[in-house]
Amino acid sequence: MINNFRDVINQIDENMIRQWVRDLVIVKTFVGLRFQEAVLKKIAERFNTKYKLSTPEEESKGIDGYIGGIPVSIKPVTCRLKKMLPEEIKVYIIYYEKQKDGIKITIPEELEEKLRE
Repeated sequence: MINNFRDVINQIDENMIRQWVRDLVIVKTFVGLRFQEAVLKKIAERFNTKYKLSTPEEESKGIDGYIGGIPVSIKPVTCRLKKMLPEEIKVYIIYYEKQKDGIKITIPEELEEKLRE
């Protein structure tokens, strides 16, 4: 593993770092936050309930918001596909996927059942 790291570290250049920073700041942070609120709002409307965004303290626990008082985490589908969640999140995880005509949302069945109650 260390040898692999030594091999690839020399391939890192300024352009690669710029792309990484842009992806992190713009795509994963700013756009991600906009998607989170859109997903919360859409699901709340579907189940005729309210939503709210989390506080910074709640965010630190993996909670992105609440739908009908139920804490949820909202992640791009790429996180599930790449298994990119090193931390264990103890709330329902809703996945979204940006598509040409909008956002595809995947809600856990257990969460749907609770929201129907």
